[in-house]
This record gives sequence, structure tokens and C-alpha cells, in this order.
Amino acid sequence: MADDAIRVFKGIPYAQPPVGPLRWRPPAPVRPWPGIRPATAFAPDCPQTLEVGSRAPRQSEDCLYLNIWSPREASKAPVMVWIHGGSYVSGSGSEERLDGTALARQGVVVVTINYRVGLFGFLAHPKLTLESSHASSGNYGLLDQILALQWVKENIAAFGGDPERVTAFGVSAGSASISLLLASPMGERLFERAILESPGAARPLVSLQEAEAAGIVLGHDIDALRALTGAEVLARTSLLAPKVRGLTTPRVLRPIRDGWIIPEDERPVFKSGRLRPMPIIVGTNADEGTEATAPWPIDTVEQYLALVHANFPRASATHALELYPAKENSQVRQRVAQLFGDTQFDYGARLLAQSMAALEPRTWRYVFTRRRAHRDDGPHHGQEVHYVFGNLAARYPGEQAVFDDVDIAHSQAMMKAWAAFAADGDPNAAGLPRWDPYRAEQDNYLEFGDTIRPAVGWRREPLDFLDRFFEDAGLEIPRSKQAANR
Repeated sequence: MADDAIRVFKGIPYAQPPVGPLRWRPPAPVRPWPGIRPATAFAPDCPQTLEVGSRAPRQSEDCLYLNIWSPREASKAPVMVWIHGGSYVSGSGSEERLDGTALARQGVVVVTINYRVGLFGFLAHPKLTLESSHASSGNYGLLDQILALQWVKENIAAFGGDPERVTAFGVSAGSASISLLLASPMGERLFERAILESPGAARPLVSLQEAEAAGIVLGHDIDALRALTGAEVLARTSLLAPKVRGLTTPRVLRPIRDGWIIPEDERPVFKSGRLRPMPIIVGTNADEGTEATAPWPIDTVEQYLALVHANFPRASATHALELYPAKENSQVRQRVAQLFGDTQFDYGARLLAQSMAALEPRTWRYVFTRRRAHRDDGPHHGQEVHYVFGNLAARYPGEQAVFDDVDIAHSQAMMKAWAAFAADGDPNAAGLPRWDPYRAEQDNYLEFGDTIRPAVGWRREPLDFLDRFFEDAGLEIPRSKQAANR
């Protein structure tokens, strides 16, 4: 399908449908098809319950497809592979805001992928582990991403892309997956650069045994579970999805420490300098927590204190309350949002920047603080994605398509910087404000606010506290705290 100067290919399978006996198994490579296959329509989304602004025709377990936007005259162009977010329970490569046309006009080949989410992508179970030749279960969605990246390496040259210049980029769970691949032996040779937007990096991970114990709640008989319809499996999501996420404790229905794909937590890998060196951009948004914590039943000081003490034992709770004080009920919501944003996104993003900068000088950090003209809060988690893809008019659940000339200029700057980085590992390009590499001693970053400018020390004091907390805890969180996070 042609769109102006951009060729668009939709719904290309990269794996066999993970249905029937292939449910809860590693993805199998796609079988070659005879003749010419149409690539003019988006494929189904993977089963999920949340609305993500997708343009897919429906949901189906047969969902392992990708989409490509390529400049018509492309030849060995940089390749950018987007891994969507959605807290590992939702998301789609067919979201309206992810249309790759505008970004591809910057001279890059854009790829978006689907991967299994929720119970279909991240269920661990002792019977599934017994089936595995790797004695592993639970990380099927991450294996989907790995196979999609391998497919790109093997096939993207046919679409004008350079398989030696692949940038993995994503938001939230997507960039958290990229972070995990930087620390995993399975991440070798999948991509040469990475852009991580609000990654949920360096969080403590559930072990395989703990995830198996949680998965048994669905039933002991795997054959019976495989015989359930997709809708029946999806309906059981609430059995493993907590209403309130632990802030410093592991959780299931996301990648786990399975001993194969993920041998250990990211934090010790990062701290010891054992992550895979490569140029990266990593950043976060000014308000990462307000929307995510809005449904939480935490409205009073008493409820807030219980949350803090559940996540920060003993003396660390006292220090946490000094940094995130809530003396009145009216302050609780803001403090919960700040605590969520720092523990889930800001801390991991800074740690990744610090760790990579010690190995690779081409490390770049940003903070996105630009509020759209009609907003008096935010920018919230994921709201920079519209800018990165040049789709400011795209609608997304809860977000109005209102923007002004500043938003347009910022979007153009971000697309140009992201494409320049994909080309040679440096986001600096003609006409853009100077972006200096990240240096841990300076704690510097580029702020995308009402203006684009250099700055230093984003939330330094609370992030230093969190670093000391995890160091002292040694990531050995009391297991009694984990049951609440299933």
C-alpha cells in the first residue's frame, strides 16, 4: 500500500499463530507462504481488556504480526522497531498514534510489532515449566519480541532497511523489555542502538518458582487451560492482577527471572557494568504517576502510610515520608503519584543512563515536561509518543487531540533527533538545540518543555534515596509482601 512517498506494509506475520497446542509455548517461526501475500490491512490485536486506540479489526490469539513504513527510495536506511507499552497486559502495534508515516519521512524504516500480553504472554505454571526444554515458563511475550527482532534482522533489507543499523525503541513495558534485553544473554545481536521512553527498568523481578505458585490459581491441568476459549482465559486476568501495584516489590504478569531468558535482576547487572554496551537515549515524563494511580483506593493519610510501610520497611519508611510527605488527605494523591513515578520509571531510567554512560559515551538522557496548550497537568506517562511519531492529531483514550505551534515544533525536533540517533548513534542534527551526552557526575539531560534546553539533577534527592534503599535491601524484599502484588 502506498502513502505519498512512503510504502506501507500491514499485517506481516513473523510467527506461527500461538493457538491450540502452541498457546503458552515459545513462538514458532512463521512458515513461508506461496505467491504474494496482501499486506494492506492491520492484523488482529492480542487479547486484552483495555482500549488503546487501536486500528486493528478485532482481537485474536492469532496476533503475532508486524507493520512496516518505508521511504519509497530507501536503500540501507536506518531501521526503528517499536515495542509498544501497556503494562504487559495491553497495547498494539496498530495504535493510531503509532502510524509510522511521518517518522519514516525522516529517512528511516519504521516497524511496529504485536506481542502476547497478559495471561497469554506472561503466565508461568509448573506444568508449563515441565514442558520446556529450558525448564522455563512465563516469558512468552518477551520471546515474541525477540523473534520479531530476529525477523527484522533477516528480512528488513527487502524493505530498504539496513539490518546492521537497527534501533529498538518503545515506551513503558516496551522500553522495559528493551532494558531487560540489554541485560539478557538472549539480547545479543538483536539491535545496535536503543531508545527507552519511560522504561520500567531495574525493578525487582519475581522468580520462576514464585510465578509458578501464582499461576496455579488458574488451575492445575494445563490441557484443560489450553482447551479454554481465549475469552475464558482473558476473564481470569483479575486472579493475577492486583488493584494496587507494589512499588518496590516484584509482580507477576510481566517478565520474570526465569533462569533462561532473564537469569537475574537488572539492577546488579547494571551496577556491575555487565549490560550490553550500545548508544542509548533514555528519558521520562514530568508526571509519570497521576493517571496510573488514579484508580487506586488510596485517599487518606492512613491509607497512604500503609502503602509506604508496605513498600519501605523500618527506617526507610521514615525517610520516604520525609521525601514524599502527606500531612493532609488533600496531599495524598499527589504523593502517591510522585512515589509511583519515581519507583517505577524515574529511578530505573537514571540508573540505566548512569550504567551505560560508564561503558558507552554515546548515552543521552531527556525529560519531557511539555504540557499541551489545553492541559493544566502532566505531561503524563506516554504522552510524548504522539510527538515522537509526529501524530499530534491522533486520538488516544483520555487524551484530546489539541496542540499548537510549540507542540508541532517539538514533534519535529523529536522526530529529527530520534532519526539522527537511529542513523549514527547521535541525536544531534542541524537545526536542533545542542544535546550533550549524559554524564553521571553532572546528572544532565535535555528538557523538552515549553522550550528545549539543557538541565541537570531531575529529582536527584528522591532517586538517590531509592538507590540507597535498593542497595541496602539487596533486592531481597520480604516474601510476605509479594502476595499482595499478585
